[in-house]
Parts: sequence; C-alpha cells; structure tokens
Amino acid sequence: MKIGLVRCLQTEDMCPGSACFKVINEKKLAFDGITEDIEIIGINTCGGCPGKKAVTRTAEMVKRGADTIVLASCIFKGTPIGFPCPHAQEMKDAIVRKLGNSIKIIDYTH
Repeated sequence: MKIGLVRCLQTEDMCPGSACFKVINEKKLAFDGITEDIEIIGINTCGGCPGKKAVTRTAEMVKRGADTIVLASCIFKGTPIGFPCPHAQEMKDAIVRKLGNSIKIIDYTH
C-alpha cells in the first residue's frame, strides 16, 4: 500500500503527526489487518479552509505513486482538539470526483 496523507492545516501547529506515523508503522487502528508493506508517498495539508487544495494535492500524490489517500484523524475526528473539519465530507467527495473510485480513501488514522 502506498499512501498519501492529508492533514488539517490548522492542526499542524499543535500536532507533529506522531500518532499518525505510529499507527501507520505499527499497522494499528485504521491500518489494522493490512498485511502488505505501507509506504508513505507524501504528506500534505488540506491547504486551509475549506480544503480545496486537498484535491490537487492528492492528485499529485497519486501521480507520484499513491494508491490510497488517508485523511488524518484531525479532519474527520477533530483529533487532537475535538473539532472536526466542517468541510470534511465535502473535501472527501471532491477528492473522489477528481481521482475516481480506483483510489482507496481512508477517513482517519487513529
């Protein structure tokens, strides 16, 4: 599995991504049951509200080899501050429209 990780721009000031990297490396939580190796192709932010830049940024990660796009837990779950992105579903839908159904999308990391 080759993943492109997207995180919330507003969360990056308080979160270095350690928990995301840990669950990816240990294949836990959202990655439980994955038997193949996981390679991180890239990590980027959504670009800030309302997340429009996530579309072109995920497309670039796919161009560079990602077969799975992972939306970090800060987007749908609001981790670590408990405030989910109000644009999360719209952002995901726009990514799916751009990339099609051949790319897997995971809604959280931990």
